[in-house]
Amino acid sequence: MPREEILIIEDEKDLVELLRYNLEKEGFKVASALNGEEGLHLALGKRPSLVILDLMLPKLDGLEVCRRLKRDSKTADIPIIILSVKDSEADIVAGLELGVDDYVTKPFSPRVLLSRVKTVLRRSDEAIQPKKRIKVDGLIIDTTRHEVSVEGKKVDLTVTEFKLLHYLTGSRGRVLTRDQLISGVLGNQAVVVDRTIDVHIASLRKKLGKYASYIVTVRGIGYKFKD
Repeated sequence: MPREEILIIEDEKDLVELLRYNLEKEGFKVASALNGEEGLHLALGKRPSLVILDLMLPKLDGLEVCRRLKRDSKTADIPIIILSVKDSEADIVAGLELGVDDYVTKPFSPRVLLSRVKTVLRRSDEAIQPKKRIKVDGLIIDTTRHEVSVEGKKVDLTVTEFKLLHYLTGSRGRVLTRDQLISGVLGNQAVVVDRTIDVHIASLRKKLGKYASYIVTVRGIGYKFKD
């Protein structure tokens, strides 16, 4: 089986070499680019298993690289992890709305990034064949019967709450913005109040009992379901 290839698009040479060393030690092939233009060219040509993408890049910034990759049918499904400084919350949200799979803030531990890489790749593999029955410990979501049970007891959810839970568990570990949740769960409704999702999340948490803590609030961005 061919080794999975990771493309690093990052302009800090020392950081690239540190990431390369740690990724190759885990058995990954690694390609790299020091600017956005070169990174985009490599991604389109190599179609790697995953892209680690810095936001602050020369020639072409990270968000634009992401935008072009997600717009191209050949690369739209490639998972992307963005690297960001802690004060770029707006850029992180913009990246997530473009379809980025995860983000890591600088400075970071290489071990943490490796864990994120493996999680995103595993999630990407699982997404190829959606499950009709999702089980997270004692929480079971049956998409065929449209039923949810907690520790063997059926939980009565509204249609929107069921869709929301299914959407979150289907993107387990991935941070989803409120706009993504509104689009994925509520669709193109004519009128959607800003905090509609927050109200549904609060109601869903109450009904899930001890599993409420699995739905994590990511301050200033949105929500995620614990991986």
